[in-house]
Amino acid sequence: MTTLDAHRAIEAVWRIESAKVIAALTRITGDVGTAEDLAQDALVAALEKWPASGVPDNPGAWLMATAKHRAIDQFRRGKLLDRKHDEVGHELRAREESPEEDLAASLDDHVGDDVLRLIFTTCHPVLSTEARVALTLRLLGGLTTDEIARAFLTPEATIAQRIVRAKRTLREARVPFEVPPPAELAARLSSVLDVIYLIFNEGYSATAGDAWVRPALCDDALRLGRILAELAPADPEVHGLVALMEIQASRLKARVGPQGEPILLLDQDRSHWDQLLVRRGLAALERAEQLAGALGPFALQAAIAGCHARARTAEDTDWTRITALYDALVQLTQSPVVDLNRAVAYSMAFGPAAGLEIADKLMSEPVLESYHLLPSVRADFLAKLGRFAEARAELQRAVSLTRNTRERTLLLERADKLGT
Repeated sequence: MTTLDAHRAIEAVWRIESAKVIAALTRITGDVGTAEDLAQDALVAALEKWPASGVPDNPGAWLMATAKHRAIDQFRRGKLLDRKHDEVGHELRAREESPEEDLAASLDDHVGDDVLRLIFTTCHPVLSTEARVALTLRLLGGLTTDEIARAFLTPEATIAQRIVRAKRTLREARVPFEVPPPAELAARLSSVLDVIYLIFNEGYSATAGDAWVRPALCDDALRLGRILAELAPADPEVHGLVALMEIQASRLKARVGPQGEPILLLDQDRSHWDQLLVRRGLAALERAEQLAGALGPFALQAAIAGCHARARTAEDTDWTRITALYDALVQLTQSPVVDLNRAVAYSMAFGPAAGLEIADKLMSEPVLESYHLLPSVRADFLAKLGRFAEARAELQRAVSLTRNTRERTLLLERADKLGT
């Protein structure tokens, strides 16, 4: 095996296994920073040894065992025990007989529970949204700081600083490494789902840069969502989120043209939709519907996506059903962005005037003041109503607000088609 092949294998294994290793070590040390340092030591050891010895038959177990030995070494030297009480898990200090053996055994227990605890830790509300995203991708996604920075078009130093501060904040706030108690579980799980979908959405529709989509981010979010669904199989909203991401991800190849240009939903060649992902998404939606009395926000969005997925052509779309789902979603979320999507559905079901009526009511919403899709959507309604001058003005406003190069080009092309 060449060094390059070994490094590629190590990268792939790390993406899959690092969360389990870091989660197990966090439970023992009580600190995600210490846990990641120990896991990184194991990664360095793999980079040193695997090119010569080859990839082990069970590379994940090799990484876990190596990290375990690093933790035991630190335990023996007293480095972990010398940390303050609020920085180190009580499990280490409680051992009086055979502490190394106890530590080794405990690292192998409850792997799934540990990963679930780590998800709740990296998405803790004490952190800013940006910090939650960066830390989740770092510790659970296995991404390097540089990879996260490139994905979000942010300087690497900024991402590194966010991660360091996030770890420090968790330590100083004494955030416990645990699944939240029942009274907090719903709110905390909502934070986790929001973070995962934020990562997915940045890949599905990039806010800035030259690319319309970034599939790697969608893949990372999907993997996190699938892990969460395995760890929390009885929660309908988890399955709703997975369903939504699976169905939306099925369209990624159809969302861009040969030159990377955006292709909107109604113009896509549906034969290019990934039918395996569609089936997976619809199956996850069915699980959510079976588990839920009333569907939550992500399950409702998945149901909307399901309507599109089931339609063989754009003309076959059940827009009346979609408007009903959006009505329910608006009641749950009270979100102006959702209301804007609802306006689009109403225009398709009942005509552009119905959509414009809803969109016009959103003009005074502060959260949409710099949201480029509001004038873009209004422009579509206005053009269909023959109010071309107003439509062009709205498209020009949308152009001034978007930070995505591809989207800006699409908006300018729409304006040109309306004439002068």
